[in-house]
Amino acid sequence: ARMALPAFALLLAAGLLHTQASPSARSFQLDYEHNCFRKDGAPFRYISGSIHYARVPRPAWRDRLLKMYMSGLSAVQVYVPWNYHEMLPGVYDFAGNRDVEAFLDLTAELGLLVILRPGPYICAEWEMGGLPAWLLWKPDISLRTSDPAYLAAVDSWLHILLPKIKPHLYQHGGNIISVQVENEYGSYYACDQGYLRHLLGSFRALLGSEVLLFTTDSTRAEELRCGTLQGLYATIDFGPGSNVTEAFGAQRRVEPKGPLVNSEYYTGWLDYWGEAHASTSAAWVARGLEDMLQLGASINMQVVSWQKAQPVGEYMFHGGTNFAYWSGADYKDQYKPVTTSYDYDAPLSEAGDPTEKLFAIRMVISKFQPLPAGPMPPATPKYAYGRVALRKYADLLDVLDVLCPSGPIQSQFPLTFEALKQAHGFVVYHTQLPQDVSDPATLAAPPHSICDRGYVMLQKEYQGTLERDGETTLRVTGRAGDTLDVLLENMGRISFGANSSDFKGLLGNLSLNSRPLSNWLIYPLAIDTAVQQGWPHAALPEWSSGGRVGPAFYTGTFETPGIAWDTFVKFPGWSKGLLWINGFNLGRYWTCRGPQQTLFVPGSVLHIGRPNNITVLELEGAPPTPLLLFLDRPLYNRTL
Repeated sequence: ARMALPAFALLLAAGLLHTQASPSARSFQLDYEHNCFRKDGAPFRYISGSIHYARVPRPAWRDRLLKMYMSGLSAVQVYVPWNYHEMLPGVYDFAGNRDVEAFLDLTAELGLLVILRPGPYICAEWEMGGLPAWLLWKPDISLRTSDPAYLAAVDSWLHILLPKIKPHLYQHGGNIISVQVENEYGSYYACDQGYLRHLLGSFRALLGSEVLLFTTDSTRAEELRCGTLQGLYATIDFGPGSNVTEAFGAQRRVEPKGPLVNSEYYTGWLDYWGEAHASTSAAWVARGLEDMLQLGASINMQVVSWQKAQPVGEYMFHGGTNFAYWSGADYKDQYKPVTTSYDYDAPLSEAGDPTEKLFAIRMVISKFQPLPAGPMPPATPKYAYGRVALRKYADLLDVLDVLCPSGPIQSQFPLTFEALKQAHGFVVYHTQLPQDVSDPATLAAPPHSICDRGYVMLQKEYQGTLERDGETTLRVTGRAGDTLDVLLENMGRISFGANSSDFKGLLGNLSLNSRPLSNWLIYPLAIDTAVQQGWPHAALPEWSSGGRVGPAFYTGTFETPGIAWDTFVKFPGWSKGLLWINGFNLGRYWTCRGPQQTLFVPGSVLHIGRPNNITVLELEGAPPTPLLLFLDRPLYNRTL
């Protein structure tokens, strides 16, 4: 079991229509007598799928939602990532791609209901499970508990978010029929019922007494004990291999009456860097779906919500992309960062294209309810813009004045990202060798102190990489006073699995032959700020003739042939880094580790009639002839 957002949430309500007085207002309620949901007084079923507005560019929202509606879905499930809207304490952003109310308005316009999951913790394979990194500025904070510091931050956020949500509730004329509180809290170590009671009080005070509030947990007795609370309707999740009677028996032990609800059904599987691309058979998904729908329609006229669950992972109807630094990580015996692509082999692909799986699911749905009239919208047009040559602009260490304009911070020992108030990206740690090292000496990091990857340069020459749960030593030689720089990369804070705060940077001091190094200059890098302001394209040319190894920036331009269609960028011969086009951070590539070999480029970020500026930060080593290849389809596992 895990904190997971459903890839394809399916709720079935079956029952005889019993005579009862019609409510005087719009309502969505639990019927404990007849074990079903009631919408405006009548038994109701909905079939829903998950989509994350934060992983889909705003110009594509309508296309994705329309395709979900035309698939036969009547509702969508939506997470609200707290850290996407409050990146600094008290500074809120609900504009552009972050305009959640505009997204809700669009769902209503298209006739879709909404099941909202506002957290405050969401998991979702999202950076830190949606919790803001600035919570860790207080190092001893206890997340997801009754810790006063945590609750104060949560309360401030809910007082901003929930008043925006309230007008969209079904009872107030909107389309939100239910709201989840927290997310699979039973699997969290704290088991703090006081925390859940506090959240229940806040949600009720800010949303009112009529909205249906619910929780989701696995069928394990301990998790249901810790994750449920009187006043929050308890739902469960379990997989197709489970004994249905036993699984729903677990729910019945905490909810003796009311609809039986399995809140999560997965249509694919996630990808981690360094593991094979996951996929799931469309026929298998459709067959299991139909079996469950048929079973649901015959169980005591009760509502049955079906979703295929796995021990770990979460799956979407449309996944989208982890742009910039928003991908999270799991911890299963080791740190496992999630890929930039959030495709997850979902019914709608990363680019929003209907797949074989979507049509198989649509066919099953058509057997149980009428489909909307009209054809399924087609795949978005793609274009292979071809090869684009790049040039090396500068080594990263040569442009620290641009990337860290405020200058370095002096410290006897390394400071974490959180101590530096750096949420994402990169930090450079700079010091000097204290003595001559004629014979190779061991540069070492303490266990679990590299979070997450450290690119080591001696006299600005790349020496190798230190890695979390990987290589933590290098052999180096040099003279006293030689510069030692370590570029630390945050690969995404853990969103599930470790049950602890995931601090970033150098968490312990490096040593040389067991002698601690000291006197550090620390540079928190604001790369995205510089690139969004036009650097390096707007700066004077500084074409570098240096080597191809180590962290460096590469630039280039290309023009579109009068169109701005979606495309995919391949990195032939590159190692690992990030890509910006026209200042938009498209996320990480890691071609040497895979499985993902291309980055999705939405057409909405491209220009027509003027050059498109490309900036690449390569961290380890560029190819002899640096170029990018724009394709009309994605690549996984190094094959089409």
